[in-house]
Amino acid sequence: METILIRTLQLVMSFSLLVFIHEFGHFLFARVFKIRVEKFYIFFDPWFALFKHKPKNSETEYGIGWLPLGGYCKIAGMIDESMDTEQMGQEPQEWEFRSKPAWQRLLVMVGGVLMNFLLALFIYSMVLYSWGEHYVSVKDMNQGMYFSEYAKKVGFQDGDILLKADQEELNKYGVDMLRVISEAKEVTILRNGEEKILALPELNLLQMIKSSPVFATPLVPSVVGELVADGSFSKAGIQVGDSLVAFNGKPLNSFNAFLTEMQDQIIRAEKTENTSFSFTLVYARKGQMDTIQVTTNDQFQVGVIPKTPEYKETIINYSFLASFPAGAKMGVKTMTDYVNDLKYVATKDGAKSIGGFATIATLFPSQWDWYRFWTMTAFISIMLAVMNLLPIPALDGGHILFLLIEIITRKKPSEKVLTYAQVAGMIFIFGLMIFANLNDVLRFFF
Repeated sequence: METILIRTLQLVMSFSLLVFIHEFGHFLFARVFKIRVEKFYIFFDPWFALFKHKPKNSETEYGIGWLPLGGYCKIAGMIDESMDTEQMGQEPQEWEFRSKPAWQRLLVMVGGVLMNFLLALFIYSMVLYSWGEHYVSVKDMNQGMYFSEYAKKVGFQDGDILLKADQEELNKYGVDMLRVISEAKEVTILRNGEEKILALPELNLLQMIKSSPVFATPLVPSVVGELVADGSFSKAGIQVGDSLVAFNGKPLNSFNAFLTEMQDQIIRAEKTENTSFSFTLVYARKGQMDTIQVTTNDQFQVGVIPKTPEYKETIINYSFLASFPAGAKMGVKTMTDYVNDLKYVATKDGAKSIGGFATIATLFPSQWDWYRFWTMTAFISIMLAVMNLLPIPALDGGHILFLLIEIITRKKPSEKVLTYAQVAGMIFIFGLMIFANLNDVLRFFF
């Protein structure tokens, strides 16, 4: 329960900030061009608001709604989610959105996306200034990688050290590294002290990530580092320093291999509706091997933590001024990668991976961590900016599309067309939100 509360709080804090910044972008440009803003709300307020206030002599009502699906900035003389048809039926006023030149209206609509993107760049800059970059380069992971069956089919072997993808040196381990490999024609590896080049077929990044285990993970030797006192290993007589040699007669070349075998065993047990299962384990202690039988309910009850290798850490610190270009570079790369990955959404596996608020909440750490909070907030800010640019009516991108058509053709779409497009877009967006959150529910129960 505590984990759920911590993640929920982080999600609400992050989402509130991003919604505020986005709507402030629209508000700012509207006020610059002397367009009246009637409402400025964080979250939606159908029927009632949690808080609202209209300062004396102000044209704008500020408030907080109760429905956390976004926010809105109600701009006078604009067809938006408020669907204020009464106002649109009256004569245009000079302070209304519809009375302004197309280029000013375009900047008002771009304002939200622009602010989200600039916020992400600023956050990345401050993260680099405050924490710097800390990582272990994959070339310094001298134990190499543990590869999935998918990776082994294209030529990788457990223990290979990744060096380059095409001519690009591989540094940080993570999704970005896998993305670079997926787009490469060849990969340079170090195998048994000798450099080799593997020619790669076309790889699917989504399949690389979703495979179990993941395409490539840092290899961890099968040496016991810690034991839980009442765990299955302790009860079976395993001691710290022992090496795991074989699982049900199958040799283990790493702790990764042990976890893979455990996962397979768990899946088989679940299919037969068994609450517990046993396996034969061969282990080595001071050069002597022995065989034991281990009974457990799941891999967590085994109660073992491996002895992780100690690798040289790469540390890059940034001054205040140097953090801005570095943060901008990080933000642009994150946006480019995210846009490139959108192609997977149209696939069957991609559609299944779409998630709602519960999925987004799991991206935040289960324990409070400001570094993870800010980096995740920056990423979601970029995600919201990109999604809002999609040319879908009801999103900023839909409004921008109509405005670009107007600028090119010099002909303004009729209010009836804009109204129908807004309704259609809202139906699509709400349908997508229902689909995404339904995926969360199905993942929870199945």
